[in-house]
Amino acid sequence: MTTAMAAHGSVTKASFGTMPDGTSVDVYTLKSDAVTARITTYGARLVSVKTADRNGKMSNVVLGYDSVKGYLDDPKPHFGAIVGRYGNRIALGKFTLEGKTYHVPVNNGPNSLHGGTAGFDTKVWKAREVAEGVELTLVSPDGDMGYPGTLTVHVRYTLHHNALRIDYSSSTDKPTVVNLTNHAYFNLGGEGAGPILNEEIMIAADKYTPVDSGLIPTGVLAPVEGTPMDFRKSTVIGKRINDNFEQLKIAGGYDHNWVLRGASGELKTAARVYDAATGRVLTVTTTEPGVQFYTGNSLDGSSKGPGGWAYVKNAGLCLETQHFPDSPNHPSFPSTELKPGETRHSMTTFTFSTQK
Repeated sequence: MTTAMAAHGSVTKASFGTMPDGTSVDVYTLKSDAVTARITTYGARLVSVKTADRNGKMSNVVLGYDSVKGYLDDPKPHFGAIVGRYGNRIALGKFTLEGKTYHVPVNNGPNSLHGGTAGFDTKVWKAREVAEGVELTLVSPDGDMGYPGTLTVHVRYTLHHNALRIDYSSSTDKPTVVNLTNHAYFNLGGEGAGPILNEEIMIAADKYTPVDSGLIPTGVLAPVEGTPMDFRKSTVIGKRINDNFEQLKIAGGYDHNWVLRGASGELKTAARVYDAATGRVLTVTTTEPGVQFYTGNSLDGSSKGPGGWAYVKNAGLCLETQHFPDSPNHPSFPSTELKPGETRHSMTTFTFSTQK
């Protein structure tokens, strides 16, 4: 174990297990005066975040496992991972770029999800300690999962006081498409707290992207007003989740992209989550144009986290800051194309606090 002291905390590295081929996997612990976050090189994923409730009691508010074996045994939820090369869905696993059609693996009904059958969440990333955090790097070769271009990705996690910041940077040697996000599941009640349906959420969006039966956007930017998708004011998540509303029936709950106010590239508030039982608050800011709010509809209790916490349906919620799903097939959506000579940057911050 090695420790590097940063200006406002510490960064600690330890073993997290080994891959089936013997590749070692590490975990980095970032500790500030308010929060302790753990990040593993397997999938560049966020393993846990410990933060205080209104009475000062520390608890982990992120779903995950205590070794790489847990993630290998339970890959489908993508717990905490950086997903790519294209996070979210691509319709029918194909898109056209500069006149050429590309095919990527179909792994979610008829569609491609989170980069395909062996996306970035399945890779062991290279890591180096930085001030207040860790930077993870992955080189995805030309043709990886059908995507064109050698893509070099840097993802940097830094922790300052109560804010965990993720910086993404991508570059390519051929035109390609990129949509990176973090797939952490949060439960502000802490370990063993049960479903997140009693937590409140505000999403800073006037519109969302309705989906078809395969959860692919129709191309319409629909107003949230007058629907169960309206979270402009903080609302209990479970209040309308079972409403007779076609979009909720299709997804089995919330699993949709909200169109955030403000320009792509401009830092803005995406969402705020509040747990009345503990007083914990999570505020998400991002430079991305959208956020996927997902209520863990596919979790079924068959897997358990450290301490025997069963990951039942709605045990956690995701706030995946992103470009829109299936953007390569929707020219009207913000573009996910990346060209040689360009560097794509984005940033998302998860800030933890409490209210009485």
